[in-house]
Amino acid sequence: MKKGLRLFGHPLHPMWIVFPLGLFPVAAVFDIIYLVTHSGHWADMSYWIIAAGIIGSLIAAVFGFVDWLALPSGTRAVSVGIFHGLTNFIVVVLFIVSWLLRQPNPTMPGLLPIILCFIGVALALFGGWLGGELVYRMSAGVDEGAHLDSPNSLSGRPASERASGTGFV
Repeated sequence: MKKGLRLFGHPLHPMWIVFPLGLFPVAAVFDIIYLVTHSGHWADMSYWIIAAGIIGSLIAAVFGFVDWLALPSGTRAVSVGIFHGLTNFIVVVLFIVSWLLRQPNPTMPGLLPIILCFIGVALALFGGWLGGELVYRMSAGVDEGAHLDSPNSLSGRPASERASGTGFV
């Protein structure tokens, strides 16, 4: 299935998910440091990192929805995609609520926004696993005939061909 929004031959959704999947756990780590040290500096950094993760999530969601629309109807991938999207929607809602609860004083959040952050990270791991199920198990978004010697996506050649040589391009 080679559909959906792409840049230089690659789907955009996986390019964007790295931001929230990286930023949200870092926010949780900074929350842990805040809980241990009571230094508001760490809580403030978590606040801004969560904001950046929310923005990245919303952008990734647009591309993910477009990719989901391109899945062939009646396939297991459609239902896994729904659970993937709903799980990650819940993750973003948890982080939005956590962020909003921190707004009165980002350097001294209460325990609830921190707990929501931890729950969000745990759910994000599950949502990421579902995304991996789509790509690695069902080949959603993978070029037809792709293999370990496929030519560079910028070559314009199908993935089923063999690349000439063993170099990077």
